[in-house]
Amino acid sequence: MKVPLTWLKDYVDLDDLGIEDLAKVMTMVGLEVEEIHLVGLPLPEGDRHEFKYTGLPWPADKFIVAQVDEVLPHPNADRLVLCRLNDGKEEITVLTGAPNLYDYKGKGPLDEPLKVAYAREGAELYDGHQPGYQLTMLKRMKIRGVESFSMICSEKELGLTEAHEGVILLDADAPTGMPLADYMGDAVFDVDTLPNMVRDASVLGMAREIAAATGKELHYPDDSLEMAGPALEGRVGLEIMDPELNPRFMLGMLEGVAIQPSPYWVRRRLSLAGMRPINAVVDATNYVMLEIGEPLHAFDYDILVERAGGKAPTIITRTAEDGEKLTTLDGAEHTLDSNMELVTDTAGVLSLAGVMGGEESEVNDQTCNVLLEGASWNFINIRKTVSKLKITSEAAYRFSRGIHPALAELGLRLCLKRMQEWGGGTIAQGLIDHYPNPPEDPLVEISVDWVDNNLGVAISPDEIAKILTRLEFECSVDGDTVTAKTPQHRLDIHDGLIGRADLLEEISRIYGYDKIPSRRLNQPLPPQRMSQEMAMEDTLRDLLVNLGLQELIAYRMTAPGREARRFPPDYAAPEVDYVEIQNPITVDRRVMRRSILATMLEILEYNSTLSERLAMFEIGPVFHPVAGQQLPDEKMMLSIGLTGLRSMPTWQKDKPEIVDFYDLKGVVEGMLAGLHIDNVTYAAGEDPSLHPGKTADVLVDGEKVGVMGELHPLVKANYELGDAPVYVAEFALAPLVGKAKILFDVEAIPTYPPVLEDLAVVVADDVTAAQVEEVIRRGGGEYLAKVQLFDIFKGKQVGEGRKSLAFSLTYIAPDRTLTDKEVSKLRQKVIFLLGKELGAELRS
Repeated sequence: MKVPLTWLKDYVDLDDLGIEDLAKVMTMVGLEVEEIHLVGLPLPEGDRHEFKYTGLPWPADKFIVAQVDEVLPHPNADRLVLCRLNDGKEEITVLTGAPNLYDYKGKGPLDEPLKVAYAREGAELYDGHQPGYQLTMLKRMKIRGVESFSMICSEKELGLTEAHEGVILLDADAPTGMPLADYMGDAVFDVDTLPNMVRDASVLGMAREIAAATGKELHYPDDSLEMAGPALEGRVGLEIMDPELNPRFMLGMLEGVAIQPSPYWVRRRLSLAGMRPINAVVDATNYVMLEIGEPLHAFDYDILVERAGGKAPTIITRTAEDGEKLTTLDGAEHTLDSNMELVTDTAGVLSLAGVMGGEESEVNDQTCNVLLEGASWNFINIRKTVSKLKITSEAAYRFSRGIHPALAELGLRLCLKRMQEWGGGTIAQGLIDHYPNPPEDPLVEISVDWVDNNLGVAISPDEIAKILTRLEFECSVDGDTVTAKTPQHRLDIHDGLIGRADLLEEISRIYGYDKIPSRRLNQPLPPQRMSQEMAMEDTLRDLLVNLGLQELIAYRMTAPGREARRFPPDYAAPEVDYVEIQNPITVDRRVMRRSILATMLEILEYNSTLSERLAMFEIGPVFHPVAGQQLPDEKMMLSIGLTGLRSMPTWQKDKPEIVDFYDLKGVVEGMLAGLHIDNVTYAAGEDPSLHPGKTADVLVDGEKVGVMGELHPLVKANYELGDAPVYVAEFALAPLVGKAKILFDVEAIPTYPPVLEDLAVVVADDVTAAQVEEVIRRGGGEYLAKVQLFDIFKGKQVGEGRKSLAFSLTYIAPDRTLTDKEVSKLRQKVIFLLGKELGAELRS
């Protein structure tokens, strides 16, 4: 939110605080100042500042408040005029082409001079006719035969807004000859308001925080009204259908208002705060919203009467009917559903409650009588409406974070007062106020010991009460306990323990985070006990990173349709229940995921166009609802995904190979070896997401712990994954962690030479290499240190239905060099067992 300094000064005295000091105070209480835009004020000297500054200075000798006494025609140009101008020192003729001065041309001396912003020769300002903000300097020149060396400024030329079609016409009380920076110079703080501090999304709210932090007095705006018109009662009806969605609704009326521009100081403030001035009525609603944080809406009362058939209209707040439509003020048509709260009358929809008004009943140039709405709404309902319709507004920003219903009355009274001051008219007697669901303002007790234990600083009960009182809590002190009642502008304070934590935050903010000393813990830390599960998870992450994979952190929210993409189109997936999110950020993330593989495939899809090689893993939970239980079963899983190049191109190898199944198997084997998991076997497996015949189950001690393989072509077609095959693996984490070893045996590096030999055997096609290796290991016994398959051969030389498997064998003894006789004996035992158990024959 953008907050002008001059507006803040209406509510708290800040003359003794410099701009940077004030920004520090605001930031320390939670109102983070992201930028300071100086309007006419000099930029701070030097290059090192705690905040970012922007702006155009208006030197006192170059930019002046001046008055135009007469507007004369230009002798050689119809679109130019000559202004007889007084800058407080001398009378000057200034040339301009501003269209908003044409109406005064040739009418002689003006009865009331026009007050303007005047720039003298040599002034540096923005070029109003160039795109963006380009600086230029005023120099003496002739235009159509008339000498020109100074100018009357538009808002763009002064850096106020983008408006450059006409010059600024100041309010009539602007003092001629005063330096322009003294009259309307300002500093605009761009403040990042936290979601739980919407109470400060207003000038008054920020002034309250500043006053509390500095100990200054807060001045509230005067909301006294002169209600001289006919009584409002009986001229409009009001019905609230659901108080849970609409806790309070108020109405007031202003009759005989003129739809005219607001005073210039109002338009300037709105512009500096980032809002476009429109007319006195609309400006008043926006001004009060920015002033105290209560959004308001103005209806054309005569249109409502017309819609009611000439009778007194009835305002009704209700939820929409499915398919009901509304065209909002921005001209967009919205299709509504039964969860959206509306403001309606007997003829139909008037506005989208708490979000935006409707086009039909808006204030227009012919409006004479205004019916003003001040209300409060259920913030969750507003948030859902905004999310579903993808519509934003300043009102929705505030209502979707929770506005206290008590602000409705102050907002309504202030807005009626402002509209009358700026547009004239008469305020109808009385306000209509339906308040069926007032919130309960919590009463919270907090003790000195509790503050000391949790904040780490001893603060007296009187000091605690003083801090909270400055934030408008009603406090009482009983011994070491302070009881605080929440003020009627806050919905962020809770009851009980959470309420005490809320008060602790308020105390620490105002006391000052920088004043809280560092101190040691009162008690020693408890002994650290290692969690084997967490230690093994960390080990697993390190292993996979060392194997060349990149860890990803992904959303755990998804949608059933997104997860269904991991199955082939013709696969009849079983119906399963999901853990549903009550308030999803989007319909695409409305449930908690059941599959970590589906997440991996989405991430691979997203990154497939960004890199030629993808090698990723994720460790995270999946969520399975359990009947009869409130909480789901959160099962930790591991997923691995590989696709693309085996390595990135280099000057040594510009065309690396594509990854294949054995790259994935190598990663899995490296992972299991690093976890020191023994008795690992692989078996042909099936999985609906994986390629038939290219899928393997991973077993430890005969128990399946995971599956790996190439992605099914029909599943791959559901994703935009490029041409390269995709290889994935999915593991349940608990069996891996349960079978991993933190402590394991190690052996010294042998000092005696090994004996190396090759062994080629012919076996039936259905005999796997793993079966052969297992028999070889049993036959070789303790001296067989390593078995590695290095060749597979099929052909007529070995016979139909048979294959040759060649293994490299390494024999070694820890205490001596093995003799040829010992190795030969082991070899014969291996050959005998292979023949007996697998029908293997030694290949000649």
